[in-house]
Amino acid sequence: MSQVLQYPHQNVLKAHASLGEGPVWDSTQKLLYWVDIDNHRVHQFNPETGKDSFFDVGDVVGAIAKAGVNRLIMALRHRLAFLNTQTGVVTPIVDIETDLPNNRFNDGKCDPQGRFWIGSMSSSSQKGQASLYRYDPDHSLHKMETGLTVSNGLGWSPDQRRFYLTDSPEKKIYAYNFDSATGRISDRQIFVNLAGESFYPDGLTVDIQGNIWSAMWDGGCVICFNPKGEEISRIQIPVKITTSCTFGGEDLQTLYITTASVGLSEDEIEKNFYAGDLFAVQTDISGLPASEFLG
Repeated sequence: MSQVLQYPHQNVLKAHASLGEGPVWDSTQKLLYWVDIDNHRVHQFNPETGKDSFFDVGDVVGAIAKAGVNRLIMALRHRLAFLNTQTGVVTPIVDIETDLPNNRFNDGKCDPQGRFWIGSMSSSSQKGQASLYRYDPDHSLHKMETGLTVSNGLGWSPDQRRFYLTDSPEKKIYAYNFDSATGRISDRQIFVNLAGESFYPDGLTVDIQGNIWSAMWDGGCVICFNPKGEEISRIQIPVKITTSCTFGGEDLQTLYITTASVGLSEDEIEKNFYAGDLFAVQTDISGLPASEFLG
């Protein structure tokens, strides 16, 4: 049976982001990278000092992943690019979906083999026009899934036998068989169906026990599902729009949670005073280390 966990949440950064998303923990530098999509910013947060700085990358930025020393790979509106985290220089890699002007890239993550997975999102009037892509270290691009509306939270089980993908408007998290050697996915099944809820699954992360932690847009919480897809706990956050989460910290037991203020009315902003801020929750379970792009 699910329980609301009484882990104390801490507001670690009063960022007031428009659309905070995509947190990535850098275990080497002990830094948390995250994005403010609409404001074109890639943030760098130091939990030890509380200092946050950002790079304006000049375009909508949906997802980031580590890509070597002082470098990130980014999914911009219709382009993959590298960001030098010392100079702020953006280096374009490849343009994608330029024939779909109403689409943009959304969530993404690297698998343990160093491949960058990114999904797009389509407008509400063009349902099913989004896709999932895999960009390999040899710079080849592969379309992995089609017919999505908002490709969102993705991750892999600790044994790398399952791949998870969220389609937010459908209120579903899917599970696929995953071939780690080839990067192929197959046999899609519904892992979690939230059709009866008033909120939507957004970004997710996976812990070392194979539990899936999914942030709930319009739900003000992060829900933890066991590997069978059963809800086992939820963490409430005092912000309606909870967008994504990842484990970080020295022992990977700190759950960092991004939030958003976009679309809130003045009355809602008064009730969601911390909308767009960054939260941290100390848990008793470790997450998986972030994988980086190896190209």
